[in-house]
Order: sequence, then structure tokens, then C-alpha cells
Amino acid sequence: MVFPFVILLLCIALMPLFAAHFWEHHYPKVAIGLGLLTTSYYLLVEGNWHPLHHAAHEYVSFMALVGSLFVISGGINLRVKGEATPLFNTIFLLIGAILSNLIGTTGASMLLIRPWIKMNKYRITGLHIVFFIFVVSNVGGSLTPVGDPPLFLGFLRGVPFFWTLEHCWKGWALAMALLLAVFFVLDVRNFRRAPKEVRELETAHETWFFRGLQNLLLLGVVLGAVLMPKNLQEVVLAGVFSLPALLMVVAAGVSYFTTRPEVHEANDFNFGPVKEVGFLFIGIFLTMIPALQILEIGGLAGVSSPLSYYFATGSLSAFLDNAPTYLAFLASAMGQQGMSVDTVANVLSFSQQHGPHLLAISLGAVFFGAGSYIGNGPNFMVKAIAERSKVHTPDFISYIVKFSIPILLPILILVGWVLFGS
Repeated sequence: MVFPFVILLLCIALMPLFAAHFWEHHYPKVAIGLGLLTTSYYLLVEGNWHPLHHAAHEYVSFMALVGSLFVISGGINLRVKGEATPLFNTIFLLIGAILSNLIGTTGASMLLIRPWIKMNKYRITGLHIVFFIFVVSNVGGSLTPVGDPPLFLGFLRGVPFFWTLEHCWKGWALAMALLLAVFFVLDVRNFRRAPKEVRELETAHETWFFRGLQNLLLLGVVLGAVLMPKNLQEVVLAGVFSLPALLMVVAAGVSYFTTRPEVHEANDFNFGPVKEVGFLFIGIFLTMIPALQILEIGGLAGVSSPLSYYFATGSLSAFLDNAPTYLAFLASAMGQQGMSVDTVANVLSFSQQHGPHLLAISLGAVFFGAGSYIGNGPNFMVKAIAERSKVHTPDFISYIVKFSIPILLPILILVGWVLFGS
């Protein structure tokens, strides 16, 4: 039953290359159809609907968070002044990385991707989009539970709120320094290709301005929903709609209907990116149930040290959604110690007694989520927005072959060796 998941991954990777027209029009049918195969197996063969109910609940919560941040951030229009020099770009990415810990990688990505494209419009390439995904959409958000969904799941299970900041900052600082240094070198080469006259002409009329800033209050509402007390987090309506998810949907609705049309027009706002994420991830959430159950029950042979957990969690987070992957490996690591991930006291004890293992799982999930377009929700959204802005972005395979393997992977290997090698 892992095959529907494998088929869906292959479709996402290969169909845009070999059957782009078909995939563009029929990817919802493929994703839902493969998801129904898994659904039928659990209902008709096993007679067990509990994994499906759990997946549905997580999917709704996931889409409520991703969708609300997408809509609200789409109602804020930012413009920056000045020439997008390599140093300016590098500082912009660093600011985005810090911001992702406050409003999440999805919120920061949706807020900053359009200004990022516009400020580099005269020389933007796939390099700029990919490094934006690396830094803002993934690695940057590893300092707080708000930053990335895997860390939020850990917080809900019992990991103290400030544990991530206390333990992850060294890995964050090292990974960020290496990524930004590599980007700066590559962007210098790109910058020098553009004639000075073109750069000056394209940036002479740019000014600073901000519109739709009332939506910052609604981002605060979403943040408040994320940080709701646990007893309110557990309030669920209709089996799948948690109270925080409903609050996020309401905040998104208020933002959409109160934002002036000219702000949406300036952002080229439409629901295409979130629609694509919604259809593909409903298939991913359903078809990956058997794969996650295998991990939760038996783990992986030879995975016991922090370094092995870092790479095992990371390798699957690049192709599974990194949030459930984090939870599966946390359950596996705790199971080796005779602890249950469903008990808050056990999770708290594990964070205190086996900090290196939890750190390895946390950083592996967040960092390697940048390994492909399906490793983390914002990745697909950034790609879709860039394509709608007529920016050339690498396809699924090119992203991995040209950027993830030669650039991201060596950096993450070095980070893992420095933190866990001993």
C-alpha cells in the first residue's frame, strides 16, 4: 500500500516534464484518485477508519494554517527602494529568515516572495527562487514552534516553547551563514551580468511603500490561534475542524473581504497556488499513511544515534511532508526509550534526557524540508507564485539535481557533522 504514495511522488516529479498539459488539467483527479485507493484499503480491507480520520484532521489543520497565512499575506503589498545588489539581497533573505520564526515560514514566504521577485525583476533567475525557498521557506523557521509545522507538532505534544530557541540556534546560525555565503557568491556573478544602465533604469523609480498593513492584526490572530492553550486546541467540531483551524479560516475570510481590490491586483493575488497545494497534499496526506505507520511501528534499521536520526528524518522530510515525518521519528526515538509520544510528561522528559536526539529530529525535519518542492507546504506556493509572475523556475527534477544535491546537501551534511558527529 506504499505504492500509491510512490506513484504520486513520481507523477509530481515527472508529469510536468513529459505530460505537462495533461498534468496541468488533471493533477487534482490523479491526487484524489490515488488517495481514494488508500482510503478504500483502510475502509474495505482493514475496516479501520481511525488512520483516515487522523489524516483528515491533520490535513484540515495544515491547510487552515497554510491557507490563512497565504490569504492574509496576500493582502499586504510591500515595495522596496533601491538597487537589488547581492548584499541587499542577502540581508533581505536574512530578515525573511528571522521573520519566519514570528509568522511562520508560510507567512514570511507569502509576504516577501512578491517583493523579492519585483526587486530582482531585471535579473531574476531560478537561483533566486530556490534560495528563497531554502532560507525563508524552510531553514529560517527553526527557532520557534511557530516557525515550521514540525516544531509546532512537537510543542503540542509537550516540547517546551523555548526549547527550540535554546537548542536550535547554533545549527540555525551555521546553516544560515553557509547558505547566505553561497548565495552571495552566486548572486555576485548574476549581478555582474546585468549592464549598469539596465540596473539603474529598472530601479530609478522604485520607492518604499506599504499597503494593507491592517492585515498584520489578522496575522496576529492566526499566531494567537497557534498558541491557544492545549485544552482549547483539543476542541474539535465535525470530527476534523479544530477551534484554532476555524479561527484561522475566519481571519482569512475577514482579510479577503476587507482588503482593497487594488492591493490584491498589485500582488497578482489569486487562489491558484493554494489550490495546487490543497489538491496535491490531500493525496500526499492519504497515501503516506502506510509509510508513516511502518516508521512508527518499526522505525528504520540502524537508526539510533543523533546523527543517524538527523539524516533519516531529513531524507524522508525532503519527500514526505516534514511535519508527520517529524512526529513519526519522534515516536520511533521515544519508543526505543520505552516512552510514548502521546504522553506530554514523556515528551517533556525525553526533551530533557535525550536532547541531542530531539535536536537531530527537529533540525533534520526543518532543514531537509527544502530538499524538494513537496518537503514543506510553502515550497509549492513560492514556485506557483513565481511561475505566475513569469519567472523561470526549475522543475521538480532540476530543483533536486541542480540545487538540492550540489548546494543544499553538502551544507546540511556539514551542519550535521559539526553538531552530531561526535
